[in-house]
Amino acid sequence: MDLKEIQNLIKFVANSGVAEVKLEMDDVKITIRTTLEGNVTETTYVQQMPAQGVLQQPLAPQQVAPVAVVPAVPAIENAHFITIKSPIIGTFYRKPSPDKPMFVEVGKSIAKGDVLCVIEAMKLFNEIESEVSGKIVKILVDDMSPVEFDQPLFLVDPS
Repeated sequence: MDLKEIQNLIKFVANSGVAEVKLEMDDVKITIRTTLEGNVTETTYVQQMPAQGVLQQPLAPQQVAPVAVVPAVPAIENAHFITIKSPIIGTFYRKPSPDKPMFVEVGKSIAKGDVLCVIEAMKLFNEIESEVSGKIVKILVDDMSPVEFDQPLFLVDPS
């Protein structure tokens, strides 16, 4: 893993809102910690060299510009919508596989039990089913993005 890939990973983690990420590959271990105050990122890079022991290089903290959170739909309009949230931590996918169509689109009517997305957690793909009937108003997460437990995924108009 080169420095450019590490820097891109730091930026991705800082913008995702995750507090800490640990990545271990064959000969590389990376830990990235972020704080919400000022979004300072602390990164520890450890590379195992054959027959040479361990080399640990703390990388300089990265300053990342604070990300402004703007509500997608004004709160007054959200009052009658139902929010479908993530039941687990993982990676959000809108399709069952790369060559298949999206599970749902904005404006599509859904019924209770319809599959809305898949969340991958620890190499297991979990289908997330709707607990309500209605129409998809907004998809709040980008495809292939990390999601947290209880993170809003969809807004549904039950009427």
